[in-house]
Amino acid sequence: MDRPHRPPAAGRLRLARMTAGLPVAGSTTGPGSGPNGVPAAIAVTPILSARYRQADLERISESAPGSRLVTVSLEGLADGPLDDVEVLLRGPLPAPVFDRLLTRCPQLGWVHSATAGVDRVLTPAAAQRRLVITNARGVFSDPIAEYVLMMVLAVNRRLVQLLELQREHTWQPLDAIEMRDVTIGVVGFGSIGRAIARRALSFGCRVVATRRGGPEGADAETDDPPDDGVRILPVDALPELLAESDFVVLALPLTPDTEDLFDGPMLARMKRGSWLINVARGQLVDERALVRALRDGPLRGAVLDTLRNEPLGPDSPLYDVPNLIVTPHTSWTSGRVLDRSIELFCQNLARYQRGEPLHNAVDRTRGY
Repeated sequence: MDRPHRPPAAGRLRLARMTAGLPVAGSTTGPGSGPNGVPAAIAVTPILSARYRQADLERISESAPGSRLVTVSLEGLADGPLDDVEVLLRGPLPAPVFDRLLTRCPQLGWVHSATAGVDRVLTPAAAQRRLVITNARGVFSDPIAEYVLMMVLAVNRRLVQLLELQREHTWQPLDAIEMRDVTIGVVGFGSIGRAIARRALSFGCRVVATRRGGPEGADAETDDPPDDGVRILPVDALPELLAESDFVVLALPLTPDTEDLFDGPMLARMKRGSWLINVARGQLVDERALVRALRDGPLRGAVLDTLRNEPLGPDSPLYDVPNLIVTPHTSWTSGRVLDRSIELFCQNLARYQRGEPLHNAVDRTRGY
């Protein structure tokens, strides 16, 4: 039997309590005003730059039987009313479009971001509404870790130079570096950082990482394997990591504390001849300072898969900087990530209906 309609404010209070893991008095169903605690309506935008797949929409409908599904374009155009939307599956919506959508969804209580970074979701408008926000932590960890190891191997085995020799029809063996002689520093030890560390350790690398609060810090994820083999440092020991790492990998979220973290003085602390790899957010790095560090030292090279302004225009000078590898924000891509994204959202929809805490809840005060 369908339960009686619950006022939206009461539903949002139940949602906030269950997401925080707090007991909720009364029904064992979720906070939604649809049948048996499902959301009355769910808004879905294209995720990961992909078009809607009919199988995904059907999967979402099966996970919340009785909910009305509304599709919304990346420009904010909806194919139906939004006044009763209680849940939003958000793709790469620009922050201004997201804020305009909030004003059209007065009953919205939960936003699931199909990206791991939520800097474009934690807007002042969202904070004022006190929305519950979940993210895609874990969905992209494997392909990003593989991308990082690909780049480390390519540099150590001198792949670029070997390809140049082939184009020149020149037979000239080159010296290389074994992975067991390499130290990889991981800045930010969440799910992506852990996936990078596991792969690096399997190749015999030394791995050092920074994490909030050190070994028992706030970034620890209890569902991940132990950190065997990884030397964990607190955030304030970042200079120590930079001084000893041959490759420094940025895998931390963008927050007010981390924006422009890698400026000129910070880059100057890096080991001479080292490489910087950024697979997190472009705003973490002062790009002008990076170019200077590549030209004058101490950096030998850098890999940027994410940049301050995307897409990078064809006239950008970054394309031509020596020893700078630029890729079009592609480290996260694989044939599996969209399936994992939908599966995570549907698992959370089922938990929502049962009144259980949601996976990957974002702490608004920390920004991730």
